[in-house]
Amino acid sequence: MSDSSVVALGALGVLTSVTLDVQPAYDVAQVVYDGLPWEVALAHLDELMGAAMSVSLFTTWRGHGFEQVWVKRRVGEPEADLRWTGAVPADGPRHPVPGASAVHCTEQGGVVGPWYARVPHFRLEFTPSSGEELQTEYLVARSSGVDALRAVDSIREIVAPVLQISEIRSVARDDLWLSPAFDRDSLALHFTWVADTERVLPVVREVERVLAAYDPRPHWGKVFTPTHAGARYPRLDDFTDLVAHYDPHGVLSDEFVDTCVLGLPR
Repeated sequence: MSDSSVVALGALGVLTSVTLDVQPAYDVAQVVYDGLPWEVALAHLDELMGAAMSVSLFTTWRGHGFEQVWVKRRVGEPEADLRWTGAVPADGPRHPVPGASAVHCTEQGGVVGPWYARVPHFRLEFTPSSGEELQTEYLVARSSGVDALRAVDSIREIVAPVLQISEIRSVARDDLWLSPAFDRDSLALHFTWVADTERVLPVVREVERVLAAYDPRPHWGKVFTPTHAGARYPRLDDFTDLVAHYDPHGVLSDEFVDTCVLGLPR
């Protein structure tokens, strides 16, 4: 039952053992580019997302483009030179949030280092991101990625004022029943908001409205509106049966799982 229980939101009880699938340690080099034009990015989105082991596009939704592109290349893989897009290599270290010091960020400039010191955006010993924030993330099918980005762009005037930074990244499909990437290669649209719930929630609702046509799956641990999000998961009925089997009396039940995941009355 591993595929059903890796993402279970506490509804199946307490894990007593975990089996990890590991690989040998490896090195990574990270390069940041500035100024990726919007239309170039959308015209070549799949090519950009596949340019390296990890590629992140950052935008404030204030200009018409992506202010930064972070490229993390596994050493031994071909180098990804994105200058053909019009983006230029950064002339120094960058923080994703404009104006923030890059001292907390993992080393850039193509300097080779162990995976754990390059794959994260932020050094393990420091506070990640800005530290004072709300976060939202939706995963859509990779094939719908360009349309989803254009949809958010259509409401940029209400997104930008409450946003610190937005990250666009690609996520490979998996087999975990309640994973937002279940059964489809995905594009993740992440929003790091200001720490003001009253201002942010109406904007989250608008983002959900314009993304609704693209079957967005919210990150379970971040801010989204309390809809029946579980309905977007093809194996939800199977998961519901599993919950009934392992917790027939609802001992582990709570309002979030019942309403947002299982769609049960509360």
